[in-house]
Amino acid sequence: MHRRGSGILLHISSLPSRYGIGDLGPEAYRFADFLADAGQSYWQILPLNPTSSYIGNSPYSSDSAFAGNPLFISPELMVENGDVDPLDVPELASTRPDRVDYQAVEGHRTHLLKTAYAKVETSLENDCCYGQFQKLNAYWLDDHALFRALKAEHGGVQWTKWPEPLRYRDPSALAEATDRLASIIRYEKYVQYLFHRQWFALKLYLQDKNILTMGDIPIYVTHDSADVWAHQELFQLDSEGEPTVVAGVPPDYFSKTGQRWGNPVYAWDVHRLSHFHWWIKRIEHNLDLTDFIRLDHFRGFAAYWEVPVEEETAINGEWVDGPGHDFFNALLKHFARLPIIAEDLGIITADVEELKSAFDLPGMRILQFAFGDNLADSRDIPHNYDVGSVAYSGTHDNNTTKGWFSSEASEEVKESLFAYIGHEVSEDEVSTALIRLAMASVAEMAIFPLQDVLGLGAGARMNTPSLPAGNWTWRLKPGLLSDEIARRMQRWTTMYGR
Repeated sequence: MHRRGSGILLHISSLPSRYGIGDLGPEAYRFADFLADAGQSYWQILPLNPTSSYIGNSPYSSDSAFAGNPLFISPELMVENGDVDPLDVPELASTRPDRVDYQAVEGHRTHLLKTAYAKVETSLENDCCYGQFQKLNAYWLDDHALFRALKAEHGGVQWTKWPEPLRYRDPSALAEATDRLASIIRYEKYVQYLFHRQWFALKLYLQDKNILTMGDIPIYVTHDSADVWAHQELFQLDSEGEPTVVAGVPPDYFSKTGQRWGNPVYAWDVHRLSHFHWWIKRIEHNLDLTDFIRLDHFRGFAAYWEVPVEEETAINGEWVDGPGHDFFNALLKHFARLPIIAEDLGIITADVEELKSAFDLPGMRILQFAFGDNLADSRDIPHNYDVGSVAYSGTHDNNTTKGWFSSEASEEVKESLFAYIGHEVSEDEVSTALIRLAMASVAEMAIFPLQDVLGLGAGARMNTPSLPAGNWTWRLKPGLLSDEIARRMQRWTTMYGR
């Protein structure tokens, strides 16, 4: 990183907007202005990939590891750019300003995008910018668009239920489908063109304000995705295309039965034969989108938890060696540097620490985890940070700091916190206390969920791992970001040299 600074974690979906979900429009630019006024250096987001109500709207579960989320396309910017007329933008039925109504938003955005496409369908191929986008992104865009078109044609069923020639990607069947579904395929590519055009305009605005972006790459991909369908050889699948084993994590802080994620596990030996080409393209794509990436579940590159597909929980899994040094050495042959933050949470063993150290990758330190019985030796307590650490008050998987303090922290943990900072704090003061601890630490980067900056309670939590529904819906209410909050963050930024 080599730049001491601080920043805020806020996903695009959590921004205010007139259309039911945060997007890449005016409020994203206003938030960029707030970051600049507050003296912040970083904006961390969650994965930008498409989400689905069928799999809980999680940004970590997507039908594409490369595509952008159409729900983030701003209607206001579409009007401003002439993609649609103002009268083309339908009103969205009343939704809560503090929650995303994914079903309402999906219907609204799909209608708007199809209206825009109808205007340009016959002339789209003459758009040189669109043509360049197609060419530069063909390596993932062609499969993504065809996958989406075939899913629609087959009523949304997963690809393993398609006719065999399509399931196993017979070249003549794919060519025939590409011709038959040409209009739908062009529509899907046009949607991605709009997303990427709006995203890169926002990124340029952020760069002008000297704000760097941090993205997020989930280690695994969804089974029913363009990625697995197009690259079946890269995953451990049976002859029908179904996973033979699935990914997860053993019992931990978040769940007594572990987490059975259900994603197919990589066939790492096949990835080695291609010198990790698919992964290199994935990371290259994400580093075009953002300045840094957080590599989710980093420990899975050292060893990963493999669960038999028939198991209902993750308890009866086993550790299997990951690609380790081979993977990161392959990256270093392609990239001059690795602007990667290792998500090294959970069960961290010596091999994980060695892998992270060997490639000089910063790890994460979470203050909510710091105040247990072993405070003096805790890896999450500030006096044990190294300069390369990234300090957090909490993450998107944690309760808000106020919620943690109010309902999760034991009296012993609270007493430990009070002793460490030298005085007691109330639930209304605890978020500030943890933010200032992270700010004052030697960690080059300190990141805070916006909920903690605002001192919000458990109702503003973004995600509760293992909870099947109700996650990923929190939104920032309009008007909560004040000049006083920006001035306060600016004072701390100056005081702590960030």
